Amino acid sequence: MTSPAVLATSGRQRARGYLRAVGAVLWKDLAAELRSRELLSAMLVFALLVILIFNFALELVLATRQTVTSGVLWVTFAFAGTLGLNRSMAVERDRGCLDGLLLAPVDRSALYFGKALGNLAFMLMIEGMVLPAYSILYNVNLFRPGLLGVVLLGSIGYAAVGTLLSSMTVQARTRDVLLPILLFPVVLPVLIPAVKATNAVLLGLEAAELWPWLNLLIAYDVIFTAVAFMLFDFVVEE
Repeated sequence: MTSPAVLATSGRQRARGYLRAVGAVLWKDLAAELRSRELLSAMLVFALLVILIFNFALELVLATRQTVTSGVLWVTFAFAGTLGLNRSMAVERDRGCLDGLLLAPVDRSALYFGKALGNLAFMLMIEGMVLPAYSILYNVNLFRPGLLGVVLLGSIGYAAVGTLLSSMTVQARTRDVLLPILLFPVVLPVLIPAVKATNAVLLGLEAAELWPWLNLLIAYDVIFTAVAFMLFDFVVEE
């Protein structure tokens, strides 16, 4: 009979191996992007073009601009994030890395979490550059701790479900069109609370009006991550 100490040691070793696999996938994505800068540059240019177009289209007074800021921000984040998700998985397939990753002797969920964390990191980098640019163009102060927390929660949910769906569509010939069609209806439960919470922070509403949206964001993040964790093995197997 195996002793509890041996079981605990074996569990810790498996956990460390799992975390090393997640970290290896994450580091691979970050190192490849730092060398090429293809993904970040495309996402950044796209995001800046979107907010620039909105800036000229919405020539409004300051008070009105503050009311539309939440919608413009999340439209920008969603479109740029979709571009990043599509490109992230397509690069793996085009370079022949996807089959190698799937053949690696690690749990498939470690591959999912590594890719999801990489996509989240890319989204946060772009958001970190978009927020100051938006503040300058729209003359709106976006550097508020509450807003940064909302952006983080929304980005986690978006990256969680987006990584799963991009893995599902990567083998399709029309993946560039198919991913947005599948992604946007599914991710609406994340985007709507994110827009509402962002608006509540920018307008300085009371915490009682903000927390329901934050609770929804947290719940959806947990649900989407758990569902993606359970389904990823079946998705990549197909």
